[in-house]
Amino acid sequence: MRWFGFGFNAFGQIRVDGAPSKECSDTVEEVNLVTPTELIGHVDGRKRCSKCERQIKACWSRTASLHLDGNCCLGLAGFGAASEFCSAVVKESRGCRDVSISDSHLVLAFKDRLESWDLQKEDKAPSWRMEIQTESTDPPLNLPLVPGGYIATKPPLYRSLSPHLKAKSLALSGEHAVLLSASGAVYTWGLGSHGQLGHGGLTPEEEPRAVEALWGMPMSCVAAGGWHSVCISDGGDLYVWGWNESGQLGLPSRALRKTLEQQQSTQAGASSTVEAEGGDENEEVFISIQAFPALLDVSTSCEVVTVSCGSRHTAAVTTTGDLYTWGWGEYGQLGHQTLISIDEPRRVEFFKEQRLHVVNVVCGPWNTFTAVAKEEIT
Repeated sequence: MRWFGFGFNAFGQIRVDGAPSKECSDTVEEVNLVTPTELIGHVDGRKRCSKCERQIKACWSRTASLHLDGNCCLGLAGFGAASEFCSAVVKESRGCRDVSISDSHLVLAFKDRLESWDLQKEDKAPSWRMEIQTESTDPPLNLPLVPGGYIATKPPLYRSLSPHLKAKSLALSGEHAVLLSASGAVYTWGLGSHGQLGHGGLTPEEEPRAVEALWGMPMSCVAAGGWHSVCISDGGDLYVWGWNESGQLGLPSRALRKTLEQQQSTQAGASSTVEAEGGDENEEVFISIQAFPALLDVSTSCEVVTVSCGSRHTAAVTTTGDLYTWGWGEYGQLGHQTLISIDEPRRVEFFKEQRLHVVNVVCGPWNTFTAVAKEEIT
């Protein structure tokens, strides 16, 4: 499986030119990667096969790549990746089954324990550790979910969850959480100032609360952005809610349209004429905050199979192997080989042109990573 990355790359977290060096670990010349570029995996200074199965997790300044072949090796890219501390962490990670990363902590999940490394203190041993016991019959839980709870993005790292929720997956932003239960119900909690909880208001929730607007419609996938949330139904429909200032919901954004109009007006010059706005019946409706889940039509010809959110952008993969992106694009994170932001889903043509079938997508705050397979020629 091959992985591509595009968008914010100021710390070299989208590694494209071999093993990391001390010179490129803290800064790189190319801040914006507007064209999807294949990631080259290195672990312990050795090149790994780019086609092997692996997971990608990303935060603002770093990327963690977990190679699932053999002894499950971890690779780090981005800020400080070439330091002795990160090299030590990589060696200690052998055998881990899952990983999560933030700008302050790296969490490794092993068969019998969890370990957290403080990336700011750079201690020689894990800053936190917890023994875990799982039965062979238990379904595997993916980070941030762990037995009995989940791993938060900031201390205290371990937070408990009620067993009645029967959590299947969990998406975390810096300020809110979206949980998917085994029955397909969606629960949210945390800060709600931008409607990101989907309960119709802007108030916070301290405990998980079911999103009533989705009740009775089983969901299969959830994702959380900086101030927005999305989920996919069992039927492949995409629902969005929260902040839409940058078009990250795929709904008409007044702020985004105004910015584009100003840019076009500047490019056209002072001699251009501006058309008058139409009457009330022709006036377009813009959405800044969508406090209830709204159905978004990504493509009329196919369904959505997986989705991921950045800080202010969204990316979705369809059953046809196409990648659609929308929202804030000023670092090239939308993959359309421009720095333009858009408020409606648009297919990333790069992968179609290269005859690549997109199978997965993972968004960092300001960048995007996609897993692809070669299309079969029939």
